[in-house]
Amino acid sequence: MPRLRLKTKLVLAISSMVFTLVVGLSWIYVTQLVRQRLAQSYAGADFVSHQILHAVRQALEVDLSSTRVDTSDSQRLQATIKETLQTDPGLNSLLQSIIGYSPTIYDAAIVDTSGNAMVHTDAAALDRAMPARIDFAVLRNGSTWHQLKAVYGNPGVFELRLPLQQNGAPFGEIRVGVSTVFLKSELRPQLNRAVLFSTIAILLSLALAAGLSNLALQPLEVIGRRLDLMTAGAEPPPDLPKGTDEFGQVTIKVDRLGRQIRDVKEVFSALKENLDQIMGTLQDGLILFTRDSRIVLVSASAERFVGKARGDMLGSRVEEVFDDSTRLGRMVLDAFALQQGIPQKELEIEHGRRMQVALDFIQERGQPIGALLTMRDAESVRRLENEIELSRRLAAIGRLTSGVAHEVKNPINAIVLHVEVLKEKLSQMDGPTQRHLEVISSEIRRLDRVVQTLVDFTRPVELRLAYIDLRRIVEEVIVLSAPDAERQNIRLRHESIDEPLMAMVDADLIKQALLNVVLNGVQAMPDGGELWVRTFRESAAGIIEVQDQGVGIPEEIRDKIFNLYFTTKKAGSGIGLAMTYRVVQLHNGALEFTSDAGKGTTFHFELPLGGAAIESPAQEVAQVNQASPARQS
Repeated sequence: MPRLRLKTKLVLAISSMVFTLVVGLSWIYVTQLVRQRLAQSYAGADFVSHQILHAVRQALEVDLSSTRVDTSDSQRLQATIKETLQTDPGLNSLLQSIIGYSPTIYDAAIVDTSGNAMVHTDAAALDRAMPARIDFAVLRNGSTWHQLKAVYGNPGVFELRLPLQQNGAPFGEIRVGVSTVFLKSELRPQLNRAVLFSTIAILLSLALAAGLSNLALQPLEVIGRRLDLMTAGAEPPPDLPKGTDEFGQVTIKVDRLGRQIRDVKEVFSALKENLDQIMGTLQDGLILFTRDSRIVLVSASAERFVGKARGDMLGSRVEEVFDDSTRLGRMVLDAFALQQGIPQKELEIEHGRRMQVALDFIQERGQPIGALLTMRDAESVRRLENEIELSRRLAAIGRLTSGVAHEVKNPINAIVLHVEVLKEKLSQMDGPTQRHLEVISSEIRRLDRVVQTLVDFTRPVELRLAYIDLRRIVEEVIVLSAPDAERQNIRLRHESIDEPLMAMVDADLIKQALLNVVLNGVQAMPDGGELWVRTFRESAAGIIEVQDQGVGIPEEIRDKIFNLYFTTKKAGSGIGLAMTYRVVQLHNGALEFTSDAGKGTTFHFELPLGGAAIESPAQEVAQVNQASPARQS
């Protein structure tokens, strides 16, 4: 149900107050009016009954004085009285005038002691038994509710009774009937006026309430507009006079509050932006709970652990996000139910995935204020550790080979020089001697090539960076590797998205790195097959996948394939994949692979789009020693 506006509440309050007042006054007016009218009707009926009594006495005095009647004979006396009253013209004229001129009297009658009408305003009722009616005095002296119910309820007739006596003995009574219908008719004009005045008063109260509410709430509306401008970040115009009354004081406080809100909002926006950037780049899944177990902070990585979007989790309670149908959900719900933290432990969840989970309940001064849930992919942790170890080995190998190459290069040059001098001096060499010298020269040249390779690998690389579409590099690599693929009866397949994948890279180095992997895939399929090269986008990274159908990489050597000089080929140098890995690292990228024995291997290149590559040899050396982790699965 929508909440009422303050203006509506004020109008309703004032109208209700006036309505209650009008209804109360109307009730008092109506009750007093009814009671007064009943009293007047009773007085009128009493007056009429005494008039009839006076007329009866006059009629009996005149008639009985002129007629000799034995007063001891009650029947004879009753018959004489009845005849006298029925034939008395003054009495009958009085009864008829009463009915004609009295607005509330229904009928009037004189009855004998047996209750039969001797005289009646209705000729048809003569000599008949009169029905018993409620005494009008009971109604006059009754409660207000009883009076209103009698007047406005079912129609009825009340009567006023006055006894008749002759010579001290009762011979009948006068009955004057008063109808509630006539009473209601008498009251209707006054009640109509009361209803009219009440309605006018209520309508005027509504109009007055609306006007007063507008007048009273106008300052609040002005303050509300200023608060809206402050909330929107705009500077409210100084259009309000700042007086010393309550409104002026509130205006000053609102302006001061607005400045504080703007300052806090700017700080909060900066903090929120920084926090969103941090939470969006975190690899760990973080969820922060409040004291009442509601989620107020979620990192982007938490979505893949929980399986729900960040927007759906924010503001929800823990039982609305986690359920006991999953191992992670059961662990978290049990921890919250017991209010006990979870020390970091490795958990195997559905589909065989393993993750590290930790839950800490945060307290301040011994009182709980929230909880922090941390989730980490165990496989990613192991890959990170392996990648760091590989980077360390490559860096160590680089430092070692650089020193060895430097120490060996000079002796080799001296040996070559002396061999050439020895050849000139031994101009008349026999066959065996010449063959020995040729062997020495050949082996020295081969050793020189090995040393030169070491020098090239460890020498800082000056990247020639430029924006280039990664799809174009892939197409050139496919063209270069096509002849080797045809000789091996291998069909090269290429899939790519339609949109450009622009990255700041050294095109020659990336091309050489990708060519190394493609040629390795070709060489891994001696019986032919298909080799797929796919190019697509993942978030802010360009992805290149090379998938072959070769024999795969054995499990026991997968952690060694990027080592310098490690090779399983008879004619291999063991430098290609190590150089490929180094080139990807130089571009702040990642290189991973998956392999299935007997089915093939897939290499996964990930390069940042937009240009986050290293630009100097000093950075290159730091990159070798602190390499970005390559993701392997």
